[in-house]
Amino acid sequence: MPSAIAPSPPAGQGPPTEALAGLVERVTYHNAENGFCVLRVKARGQRDLVTVVGHAASISAGEWVQLSGTWVNDHTHGLQFRAGFLKATQPTTLDGIEKYPGSGMIRGIGPVYAGKLVRAFGTAVFELIEAEPDRLREVTGIGPKRAARIVAGWAEQKVIREIMLFLHANGVGTSRAVRIYKTYGANAVQVITENPYRLARDIRGIGFRTADVVAGKLGIEPTAMIRVRAGISFALAEATGEGHCGLPVGELTALAGGLLEVPPELIETALTLELEAGEVVADTLEGERCVFLAGLYRAEQGIAERLGRLAAGRQPWPVIDADKAIPWVEGRTGLALAASQREALRLALSSKVLVITGGPGVGKTTLVNSILQVLRAKGLEVALCAPTGRAAKRLTESTGLEARTIHRLLESDPKTGGFKRDEMNPLACELLVVDETSMVDVPLMRALLRALPDSSALLLVGDVDQLPSVGPGQVLADIIGSGAVPVVRLTEVFRQAAESQVVVNAHRINRGQLPELKPAAGSDFFFVEADEAEDGVRKLLAMVRERIPARFGLDPVRDVQVLCPMNRGGLGARALNMELQQALNPPGELRVERFGWTYCPGDKVMQVANSYDREVFNGDLGVITSLDLEAGELTASFDGRPVTYGFGELDELVLAYATTIHKAQGSEYPAVVIPLTTQHYAMLARNLLYTGVTRGKRLVVLVGQRRALAIAVRNQGARRRWSKLREWLR
Repeated sequence: MPSAIAPSPPAGQGPPTEALAGLVERVTYHNAENGFCVLRVKARGQRDLVTVVGHAASISAGEWVQLSGTWVNDHTHGLQFRAGFLKATQPTTLDGIEKYPGSGMIRGIGPVYAGKLVRAFGTAVFELIEAEPDRLREVTGIGPKRAARIVAGWAEQKVIREIMLFLHANGVGTSRAVRIYKTYGANAVQVITENPYRLARDIRGIGFRTADVVAGKLGIEPTAMIRVRAGISFALAEATGEGHCGLPVGELTALAGGLLEVPPELIETALTLELEAGEVVADTLEGERCVFLAGLYRAEQGIAERLGRLAAGRQPWPVIDADKAIPWVEGRTGLALAASQREALRLALSSKVLVITGGPGVGKTTLVNSILQVLRAKGLEVALCAPTGRAAKRLTESTGLEARTIHRLLESDPKTGGFKRDEMNPLACELLVVDETSMVDVPLMRALLRALPDSSALLLVGDVDQLPSVGPGQVLADIIGSGAVPVVRLTEVFRQAAESQVVVNAHRINRGQLPELKPAAGSDFFFVEADEAEDGVRKLLAMVRERIPARFGLDPVRDVQVLCPMNRGGLGARALNMELQQALNPPGELRVERFGWTYCPGDKVMQVANSYDREVFNGDLGVITSLDLEAGELTASFDGRPVTYGFGELDELVLAYATTIHKAQGSEYPAVVIPLTTQHYAMLARNLLYTGVTRGKRLVVLVGQRRALAIAVRNQGARRRWSKLREWLR
């Protein structure tokens, strides 16, 4: 029994402070954001293990801790030592040394190899890893690959711990330490010290306010020009997250002012300096003075210039007689083209750049296939692409030709974060077909057009009434709205497609009419009423777990996708992911907890950032196939291809039983379930609901309130995007 529990302290004083030291046997809990930890410690002078509660930037089993604090008897958890001061040092005892790397903190060393290393080298193991790494191979089972991994893992964790201690000392959570190390390397602390605002620009998950905390701790004044300039850049970067390429000056200065809380004249000075440095560009948009991020400004200019050059050239095929081509292609495909499709085919055969747009069931696929049949018969070299893996796969299935993602077509380069295909190394095609063009943002379209030879033709296919791209700009809408290139807008829903209530209701929604909610026999569109959020969650879980699989024979994880208007709230993607994980794949013993998520084998996950080295991109869906606690790695399968992540890189993944409608663009799923309540009010818009409904191939179920459905259908207010492409094209 600890001695500190003995006599009561004098009245008016707290319990006496005690010193304690010992070996960390187990880290029961550690929150990397605030450093809070619960440890089990083998303390000097104590017979039993002691529970210690305190704060540490990083802590591992096997470390020696020096503590000062007080003993408390917690109602729930019993006797604890609450440490006001906690200092951890590298272990020196054999027991500690075995536990330290065995806790999975060094990739390549788990409990098994930790034991082997200690038996072989005793307390000298850490010095040996640094000074004589070749000797690691004296241990059975450690070959050159594992030895190299251990050495790299040891060096990496030393720097990561240094970053953690630096961040913790400056009031910032340490969960992004691995991401910071991957971005800045061994000089991370120096880089951050020189300009802490780089954190907000370079590290996903760290915003301006977090970087500002570090800057303040480092002594950067609130009125310092480095801070004000960073605030302007950050306000513009935030606007690109909303789809803008720039902002009106008044809007930008108001945003920056709210963020920085400094006098307006300082913001004006900083804006002038940013303009002089070329970081931002000033121009007018519809007569209003705006400021654009320089890269996006030039990219929109570049898209307009390339489209103009492409459209002005000669077609790469000889003159084709449409009157002969139309019956020929109908004979080849066995499909009679409608009058609107015939007119569209005529236009396609006489245009070098063409846009085809329209909703579901209007025959876009038939038209594209007819164009390809005719032009390939003339020996034309064709390339097909789409923004996402799923959209590319669908394009391959519908055309019988190989389609790739835009990133794969352009050969993304992990070293530069750019593409190997450009003006100097163009694509080898005479016709490029781009499907799901509404999803393509300004930087990606710029990269695609740079790599397309002047002599090539371009066919852009997409549904302009869907949500615009997640990234900046509204490329397809601007191209269509400019009138600079020919556009085919298909509107006639074909008889076979009209048998689907999903297709019929999607078009009703797009016209501003409420969908038909009385399901007929064999219907594929349902509305399940739920007034309260709790009732909505219960009904949604029953739908996904029981009713849809039982009635339609669909797998609840693989085939059913929950699509939410937003992330937040009880019926938002975040909360529903937790509920659906518990219902469909409850976490077992084998799990890893990082960045607020628990990951287990069998979980459905989504990649949320482009990873060029892994060749997985924002929006790709996968399933976790294995967790290796020894190596500190997770493997997920994306369309049958295994992709591996270190535990510190799991901020690239989120659970994906539920996702936002924005993230689902370009994908189709056998069954879609959409929660729709007035708590989603801020996001309820016609194009959002239309995009969600058109993701369902065999079945769409709406769960929620009729009032929320009516609000979404009525609200045509697609929010304005500040983008200059339409003006450039005109």
